[in-house]
Amino acid sequence: MKMGNYSAVTEFFLVGLSQYPEFQLLLFALCLIMYVIILLGSRFLIIISILDSRLHTPMYFFLGNLSFLDICYRSSSIPPMLIIFRSERKSISFIGCALQMAVSLGLGSTECVLLGVMAYGRYVAVCNPLRYPIIMNRVLHVHMAAWSWIIGSLNSLAQTILTMVLPFCGNNIIDHLTCEILALLKLICTDISINVLIMTVASFVLLISLLLILISYGFILSFILRINSAEGRTKAFSTCSAHLTVDLLFYGSGLFMYMKPKSKDTKASNEIIGLSYGVVTPMLNPIIYSLRNKEVKEAVKKVLSRYLHFLKP
Repeated sequence: MKMGNYSAVTEFFLVGLSQYPEFQLLLFALCLIMYVIILLGSRFLIIISILDSRLHTPMYFFLGNLSFLDICYRSSSIPPMLIIFRSERKSISFIGCALQMAVSLGLGSTECVLLGVMAYGRYVAVCNPLRYPIIMNRVLHVHMAAWSWIIGSLNSLAQTILTMVLPFCGNNIIDHLTCEILALLKLICTDISINVLIMTVASFVLLISLLLILISYGFILSFILRINSAEGRTKAFSTCSAHLTVDLLFYGSGLFMYMKPKSKDTKASNEIIGLSYGVVTPMLNPIIYSLRNKEVKEAVKKVLSRYLHFLKP
């Protein structure tokens, strides 16, 4: 195939769900509401964990990282998606598409690793509470968080470069709401064996984090079942089941998107699952980690009482 017969691609057209224009206004409103909840909830958790010294622990250090990650991750995809919903010309520049894919891949991969790290931290906190400060010391938890970001960044850098240097041969119609790597790979008109290999290796690395989550919660469940108090068992199980549900929802949506059998066209169900992966799950994070968390509630009361005290004449 002669590449000279094709013009270089300078922009892409995002046509995901364009066949359902009647639903786009509804999706616009829902995504906007959930995006605002993500921003407010994640910023709230970051501010509270900074202001209250009792929350200066490894668990809330990881939670602060997750909240910051959610703000950045969703800000890279949801605002452009909202613009696409309301725009007649649903296009994005080549550079803009590459940046969006790089940021989404990097932050998504980082979140996968970070969720595994957080699950291990919960295992230590529940099953070895007396040794928790020793095991999860400052050096270890800072390194664990740093490596989460490093692994995510390296994965993104490798996959983005290997994808965007390949020829698209004039194909620029992306059947997706964002510049998602699988949708882009369908447009490439040359061999993508290296891309598939790198993606497979990256997937197995990220699945190690899922395995760590399942093993950690397996030990936590075993510990909870040995608690003598029925009330204590119920409280511990309620908290851990909520955390595990959010983790599995994130991983389940991601696995459905990236490991489902290949199909020629993107179906509406795939787009809805993608929205769940990119919007619904991060919206649940601040709700689960604040409204259901006694320490956060007490921290809020303390910060508010301090603030109200300063306002008194």
